[in-house]
Amino acid sequence: MAVGQRFRRWYAGQWISLEGVVHAPVEHVPVQRRPNDQLVGATSGPAEVDMPDAGMSTVEYAVGTVVAAAFAAVLYKIVTGGSVVSGLTSLINSALHTSL
Repeated sequence: MAVGQRFRRWYAGQWISLEGVVHAPVEHVPVQRRPNDQLVGATSGPAEVDMPDAGMSTVEYAVGTVVAAAFAAVLYKIVTGGSVVSGLTSLINSALHTSL
């Protein structure tokens, strides 16, 4: 093997090099059916899955984490606000002081 040779692997219907470059997918042979239902022209190997996106990227994880943290901060402010605390306190007091 020559130095600098690119190594590639097949992932989600595309060739991906070790540098992360996505190459164009290989031409697919159309599948034809014979009368006895044998497939002609189908490639051997793993079945293709029509997945336009294999998962979230690092940036999407970062944005999702920031949004989740902001949402948690808003909920914390609402729950620790004076009206919510006093409402919960009165609810608990009324439940504890109810006679059966």
